[in-house]
Amino acid sequence: MRNDVVLIGPIGVGKSTVAGLLAEALGLPLCSIDDLRSAYYPEIGYDDAHADALRRSEGLSGLYRYWKPFEAHAVERALAEHSGCVFDFGAGHSVFEDPELFARVRRALAGVRWVILLLPSPDPEASIRALRGRLQSETEGVAALNEHFVRHPSNARLATHTVYTEGKTPEEVGDELVALVTGGGDPPVEHGT
Repeated sequence: MRNDVVLIGPIGVGKSTVAGLLAEALGLPLCSIDDLRSAYYPEIGYDDAHADALRRSEGLSGLYRYWKPFEAHAVERALAEHSGCVFDFGAGHSVFEDPELFARVRRALAGVRWVILLLPSPDPEASIRALRGRLQSETEGVAALNEHFVRHPSNARLATHTVYTEGKTPEEVGDELVALVTGGGDPPVEHGT
């Protein structure tokens, strides 16, 4: 098993903040998949002009659909190129409607013991409400897309563990994750169950 820690979850749940705290506490490098987009997406033909045109004509939902194969590719490449890291997945990098893309990401994560889903609450409605309160802007379909991220089963199917963040500071969540990872925590679940 790989000793990486992968944080997944919707927009605004605190993945980036907690990943930074966790990486520092564990003495591991931080690897943000969003920061690697510009390196990995063009490898398979990402077209900025086409993406901009889609956003103008179809809004965020059109852009989201265009991104999906590039997101799966970025996950595969990041996990192949980096190891011994705390990975911060962008919200879309763990949600796939296409079964083939989902299977690719599940295979890429197959050797990772700690794929941790961060959610505010076990109740999807409470999570959606909490995240709406955290988002700076609900323009251009961000709130609707984030609701999709909360409700879609991909995150739960990829996660080996789920940690709920509501009512906790990022430092408290980070401490909980350090205890989980260094103490062994509950046995991981098999990806895809």
